[in-house]
Amino acid sequence: MRSAHIELPGLEEKTQFLLKPEVYPEETASVRLVETHMARIFLTDHFVYKMKKPVHFSYLDFSSLDKRYGACSEELRLNRRLTDDVYREVVAIRMSAANGLRLSGTGTPVEWLVKMRRLPEKACLAEQIDAIQVQALEPILQRLKSFYRTAAPISLTAEQYLTRLRQRVESVRQGLCVEKLALDRIEIQSLTESLTAFTHSHDKLIGQRVATGPIVEGHGDLRPEHCFLTQPPQVIDCLEFNYVLRCVDPLDELCYLALECELLGRSDLATIIVNSYSMDGAPDPRLVDFYQCYRALLRAQLAAAHLLDDDITDISKWQRKTRMYLNAAELHRPTA
Repeated sequence: MRSAHIELPGLEEKTQFLLKPEVYPEETASVRLVETHMARIFLTDHFVYKMKKPVHFSYLDFSSLDKRYGACSEELRLNRRLTDDVYREVVAIRMSAANGLRLSGTGTPVEWLVKMRRLPEKACLAEQIDAIQVQALEPILQRLKSFYRTAAPISLTAEQYLTRLRQRVESVRQGLCVEKLALDRIEIQSLTESLTAFTHSHDKLIGQRVATGPIVEGHGDLRPEHCFLTQPPQVIDCLEFNYVLRCVDPLDELCYLALECELLGRSDLATIIVNSYSMDGAPDPRLVDFYQCYRALLRAQLAAAHLLDDDITDISKWQRKTRMYLNAAELHRPTA
């Protein structure tokens, strides 16, 4: 139990503590901080420590210490499915009246961190995207293929899956139409209506995916920056905070990865990725466009969400990203 007389540290105090090389159990010459919308990540010479921010959005809740512990534990479980000896353990920042903050020993847990082995940054697909040869993707695509085919199927009917898709599209529409963002509501309405119309006019095509796929608990955020072309390949940073968003058609996830490669200038890789999972030749191009339009809109919403953050410093960056993904959604707009 927490001691009533100890004043618990805030985010900035914990951050300053974790920036000190001497606090880590292994030797490190330096500590580098990387900040995301939902976490602060501390890179030592050989390890990575990830601290979740005490944030609460419509799609996640890290507002309490207990909830952050649960999210850290889930992150460990999920990411061990697609990595080897990368996700080590959940560790505590502890606090005592005698010793203050520590990463070892006794004391009251005041924060939980995910500890990971640091992977070589040059092995990241996003870093290699300009020069990588198509055949170099084969090991990681094979790992993903095996993962999807051995994953336990999620018990969903075609109609349940279609309903979820429509609900997600509506959620994205609402997120992009927040008045403060000042985005073109007519454009967003048109794109989301195209997606919803497709789920009705091609319900059998989508429903067939549920029967033959099937729907599985996937990665949830399959992007080039999460794929490492090591031996064996590693896929990190699963979406840990929302089970429903991880329940996917594997083709949906692969279309997402393909879209991101396309936006990085490698449409040739995108084609290989989309075709990698199918047993019977290339998937229906109409379905590929549907998934890529949906993913582009979702990414536009996530980029735009940064513009609602009062602490944002680079507004133009997130405006450009939002526009890039809206353009990508238009490019892949499905035909009803």
